[in-house]
Amino acid sequence: MVKQIPKIKTASLKRKIFKISLGGSLLCVALIIFTLIYFEYKYKNKIYPGVTIDAVSFSGKTPTDIENYFQSKNKPFNDLDITLQFEEKTATLSGNALAVFYDGKLSGVQAYSIGRTGNITSDAYHKFQAVTRGINLTSVVSYNSGIIEETINNMAISIDIAPRDALFNFENGKVTAFETSKSGRILNKKQARDMVAAYIYKLAKDNSLLSSKITLNLPVDDVEPKITTESSNGYGIRELLAEGKSKFAGSITNRIHNVVLAASRINGRLIPPNEVFSFNDALGDVSSSTGFQPAYVIKGGRTVLGDGGGVCQVSTTLFRAALNTGLPIIERFPHSYRVSYYEQESPPGFDATVYSPSYDLKFKNDTPHYILIQAETDPQNLTLIFRLFGAKDGRQVEITKPVIYSQIPPPSDLYQDDPTLPVGVIKQVDWKAWGTKVNFDYKVTKNGEVINKQSFFSNFQPWQAVFLRGTKN
Repeated sequence: MVKQIPKIKTASLKRKIFKISLGGSLLCVALIIFTLIYFEYKYKNKIYPGVTIDAVSFSGKTPTDIENYFQSKNKPFNDLDITLQFEEKTATLSGNALAVFYDGKLSGVQAYSIGRTGNITSDAYHKFQAVTRGINLTSVVSYNSGIIEETINNMAISIDIAPRDALFNFENGKVTAFETSKSGRILNKKQARDMVAAYIYKLAKDNSLLSSKITLNLPVDDVEPKITTESSNGYGIRELLAEGKSKFAGSITNRIHNVVLAASRINGRLIPPNEVFSFNDALGDVSSSTGFQPAYVIKGGRTVLGDGGGVCQVSTTLFRAALNTGLPIIERFPHSYRVSYYEQESPPGFDATVYSPSYDLKFKNDTPHYILIQAETDPQNLTLIFRLFGAKDGRQVEITKPVIYSQIPPPSDLYQDDPTLPVGVIKQVDWKAWGTKVNFDYKVTKNGEVINKQSFFSNFQPWQAVFLRGTKN
């Protein structure tokens, strides 16, 4: 038989258990409250535990402690030296100009504000997160962005090149205006700014790099023209093939005039594929009636004044351009003697005389595209350049160094009486030159095969200086 516990005793036991539980709960609450009060008291005006900056713990530290910590890390920034470079253009950003520093005051404010926003729920959550999992902040790096902007803008002035659209005007069988298209470039300022900023932040993360100087290559973007050379014309002309140059320092005024005039007549000529270009045909009549002036020419074994003196400067320069382009030379004649104009910055033998109808310069356009001849004459610097434009086909040009042999000294100076000159006046009309034989070889290959091979021989006669001696009373 089971003995029953009296109801009075059971109720009393329950009351005791309740009182004990209530007391325990109140004690726990009191303990929690005490702990929270102690926690807040302990971290009054200090950073809560679990808060780090760049993985460095600042638990129990004050905002001033953080400011002082970062202040000590700012000194190495004074040695900072960043060079911005594009090709030969450079600019340097020094540490003093950049004024890079850790903003410890702001970092202190950020760290101290965790758990102290005034929002009870949010603050409690962040305190709990900091204590249990930690909260890591990133240090604040400040710098003079204005000097970076100014430096990059100044660099852009010297770097940026606007693209050039092609120009091609064709009138009456001749190109009257021509300019090749040209790609431009522009400094990517935003990318450059971001690149500098990224490097500064990188240094802030790793102070060991601060002692070293650094060069950053600036990002530059290509800018294409709206109208390309090829699209501006229907002749397949896309690019520069080659050029020929000559100088004519010492030329008299009339000779300079004739060089400019003759070059202008050749300028703009188009040579169709498989056609032979004739210099004399393109030049036309050379006389006073067509604008040419008297200048010294070789005629009858003498250097005399004649209409068109200087035309051979033009044919010589075009001959060099045709050689450098790799075109077959159909017809070319050397001068009777070495002319000083044609050996200014050039070895002997690279000349071509013309005198219609006996002597002409001819070469063939053996490319599948048109070739455009462009002349550039500079009367101030006394230079002439011929440029040939077309479409490259992969040909390679080899020109050997001229071989000079059988040199013969010039005859003695010759003095001739001239009744048109006053007595006592001496006028030189011819200049001495050594006679010599010159030869050079010319080879053109394409895809490894020889497509043209020629030798050019010049037999320059010795030439005496001639002086006119006045006899007129």
